[in-house]
Amino acid sequence: MSSPAIDVLALGNALVDILSHEQDDLVTRLALEKGTMHMIDAARADEVYAAMGPATEVSGGSAANMTAGVASFGGRAAFIGRVADDTFGRVFAHDLRSAGVQFDSSLASDGQPTGRCLVIVTPDAQRTMSTFLGAATELEPDEVDEALVADSAVTYLEGYLWDQPPAKEAIRRAAAAAHGAGRRVALSLSDPFCVERHRDEFRALVEGAVDIVFANEDEICSLYRVDEFDDAVRLVRGHCEIAALTRGSRGSVVVRGNEMHVVVAAPVHEVVDTTGAGDLYAAGFLFSLTHGHDLATAGRLGSLAAAEVISHLGARPEVPLAELAAPLLG
Repeated sequence: MSSPAIDVLALGNALVDILSHEQDDLVTRLALEKGTMHMIDAARADEVYAAMGPATEVSGGSAANMTAGVASFGGRAAFIGRVADDTFGRVFAHDLRSAGVQFDSSLASDGQPTGRCLVIVTPDAQRTMSTFLGAATELEPDEVDEALVADSAVTYLEGYLWDQPPAKEAIRRAAAAAHGAGRRVALSLSDPFCVERHRDEFRALVEGAVDIVFANEDEICSLYRVDEFDDAVRLVRGHCEIAALTRGSRGSVVVRGNEMHVVVAAPVHEVVDTTGAGDLYAAGFLFSLTHGHDLATAGRLGSLAAAEVISHLGARPEVPLAELAAPLLG
């Protein structure tokens, strides 16, 4: 097998994040559940946006944020996702490419406008997201570049994509192409509600089509319908090659067969915004894994990246992660 040209290729919802610091009462007035992601239509997006105060607009989307993190470590990353040929679409493409990520998807001239995620950040640094997927819902299987998949060490699939039937088929096509080329497939469970919507299908993916699964404590417990984290760890370790499970301030647990690593959370002076913590954890983990480091180091790099991104507003690193990782990697 030839050496891959790309370390991590990701498929995900291409979105522009609109972030605003607000008090808890705005979440209540908008009838949102704090700390979760809500799918909304265009009209609801306009309503939430009108209620928000001054905002910061940045290119986002869970899987895209992960690829930006890989690139910040000095890795080779690529992204597949659908945006429209509109202002937000051009912003998304520019931001991702300027971060060092390969993005060859064309800007769609028809269909829905580019998607956006309205993020309300409350004083406790929790983020409540209202997402209008827009053009991202129209990702088709034929937009998956199988040659690019075959030339990528890991293909990373965003669980949120499973909400859309055409994107679901795109995921299946990408996973099949990756395994056909002898490459690995990673899946992020994305959100507890996402797991609830697709539990049986996600279980089937984890047990038969995925090599690496990323999940937080709530997501992995929901996947297996258990109350105790240790029970979820026991179940997932028998179903896929590697499970990287995050636990917020309690760090993370990484398992592979009988191997287990408990990784402490990297220190953070002040938690400002938890948006993107899981995405950047996956970035550090996959960068490490594709560069020959062991699982313990992968978990530490994941924690390092997550700590950087929660120390400021926005879901992409502000400091080159390669610089932060240098002491750790010797």
